Amino acid sequence: MNPDGGWSPGAAGLGGRVAVIAGATRGIGLAVAYALAGQGVSVVVNGRDGDALEETVAEIRGGGGQAVGVRGSAGDDAVAQQMVDAALGEFGALDIAINCAGIAEPAGSTVLTITPDEFRAQVDGHLMSAFHLLQAAGRVFVEQGSGSIVLTGSAASLGMFGGSGYPAAKGGVNALALAAAADLAEHHVRVNVVMPGAKSRLSTGDDYVAHIEGLHRRGILDDLTREAALDPAPPEYVAPLYVFLASDVAEHVTGSIFSAAGGFIGRFETQQASFIAYRDHKDTSPYSLGELAELLG
Repeated sequence: MNPDGGWSPGAAGLGGRVAVIAGATRGIGLAVAYALAGQGVSVVVNGRDGDALEETVAEIRGGGGQAVGVRGSAGDDAVAQQMVDAALGEFGALDIAINCAGIAEPAGSTVLTITPDEFRAQVDGHLMSAFHLLQAAGRVFVEQGSGSIVLTGSAASLGMFGGSGYPAAKGGVNALALAAAADLAEHHVRVNVVMPGAKSRLSTGDDYVAHIEGLHRRGILDDLTREAALDPAPPEYVAPLYVFLASDVAEHVTGSIFSAAGGFIGRFETQQASFIAYRDHKDTSPYSLGELAELLG
């Protein structure tokens, strides 16, 4: 499959742009890095595995693209800043920031068994990595009056894949993106989230299969979701959405949370409370337990 979907370099306003991509040496992040490089974007790629990082940079350069690598965990604010500094130092600009960094929750982990340190590791790997990259890149974007930030969420944040630290951290990514999009809109800085479903090291292996089968047995996953989870499409199928959100074609898209898996694309509607009851607190008493039982029972 051609990951650019037929776009030629520059057709989406990406030729000559510069991007930083956290978690770009495997899976979805790697597919996004290749797709952006194919659009003429110079990329700063990040990963914790030095060998994989060197291989990624060499592959992009070998294909005619421009790339440099920054090794380390994106959950470290210094690493996020190094990525931004590398973009400005090596390529003289920064236009796009994408976070695909993440780690798997311990096999069999539940809210009752995960340790505080393991929970913090999930928050650092997903939420803090998103925050550090957003903040470091956002400062540059605000000063120049433009920029696109794309964060990676997960359907796990909806509570449908069990665990605790991973879904909590991913739910935080969604909230962070919505708040940042509102905060930065006046500066023409866009912030969006992709909740991807794709084959990666987090969605393969015996532990992953056992986890999905266990959720299905417990009735948490229905048959259709189980089948999709056990047979995810390659990451090249979700990479184009990241590229689109980074492009000028999406210049009016911000504060949105998308879902993408294989050939499926969805957008989550803004959360709003459905009406149940109202009365003015200035001339009425608080609801009694009996009234709440009648309204909510």
